[in-house]
Amino acid sequence: MPAPSSHPHAAPRAPRRLGFFSRLLDDAPAAERYRLVAEQIAHAERFGFDSAWVAQHHFHEAEGGLPSPFVFLAHVAALTRRIRIGTGVVTLPLENAVRVAEDAAVLDLLSGHRLEFGVGTGGTPSAFAAFGQTSEKRAEVFAAHLSLVRDAWAGRPLPGGDQIYPSSPQLLDRIWQATFSVAGGARAGAAGDGLMLSRTQPRTADAPHATLSELQHPIIDAYLQQLPEGRAPRIMGSRSVFVADDRREALRYAELGLRNGVARLADPTRPGPEASLQELIAGYDVHVGTPEDVIASLRADSALERVTDMVFQVHSVDPPHPLILRSIELIATRVAPALGWTGQSPTDASLSQPSSLQPFAA
Repeated sequence: MPAPSSHPHAAPRAPRRLGFFSRLLDDAPAAERYRLVAEQIAHAERFGFDSAWVAQHHFHEAEGGLPSPFVFLAHVAALTRRIRIGTGVVTLPLENAVRVAEDAAVLDLLSGHRLEFGVGTGGTPSAFAAFGQTSEKRAEVFAAHLSLVRDAWAGRPLPGGDQIYPSSPQLLDRIWQATFSVAGGARAGAAGDGLMLSRTQPRTADAPHATLSELQHPIIDAYLQQLPEGRAPRIMGSRSVFVADDRREALRYAELGLRNGVARLADPTRPGPEASLQELIAGYDVHVGTPEDVIASLRADSALERVTDMVFQVHSVDPPHPLILRSIELIATRVAPALGWTGQSPTDASLSQPSSLQPFAA
């Protein structure tokens, strides 16, 4: 287990929780993507993961395959029993805030109060036009919509005087805000919400080679400085992790996935198509290899010493489904325990069958 962080504003160490995250990017039609990721989440539950998170993306199937996270998570809730289910994130400026509050309230009841509600301002400017919005005003709209969601869950009268049914005051303690910025960290802290840190962040011109931890420590600092006294911190560190039994296999899939991503994104702040595989792994903040490789890589990520929730995703490697299942197993049995996770042990049934033959959870 890592030593306590020596950072001047370290978060009080809480028991680490382990999460699985998906943008639903499996190389398959939409219906098959949904089936595969539901199976991945059920597999994560069998191996003791504490939470599962899905991203919302509109229009661009290469960036994310799910526009309707509440619908999908209601399906997942029926297939699982214990694992907490979260939105990572709902793009709140593009949503009707009252309908979001209602859908979340119903999902929380159907799932046995397992919903975690992650929200963000949105990342793809071109997606806003179809919703009658402009990207330039997204921060302002986000603030107004989140305030309305809070009012709805608290049972306060909405414009016109009505209150939502069912009321869900319990969800007020399960809001998470995603951000790339120090100001966003301060905003989440002041609200007493959870802080969601990204698996990767763009670099700036004045710090092109900054590590992800160097970018995220100031965000954590701002969050903790603004957090109300007595409010326990909730800090999620999302990371790109692909673990395999064989290093060569892991690196082969990393090269395929990362080079496809470079060709599609053309991000000037990151290594380009001419970069070596190791430069791409470093530039896109990916942890890949055998359990020993990944443990060493994650231990060097000092921001992870300060999180309460470690959440791992296979993007942007995106290996085939059976290898995602195996990566989930290796994370739960080898990687996460070495990083301080002391979660539930896998069931005997989960260890008695090959990953690709796991029954679908009922």
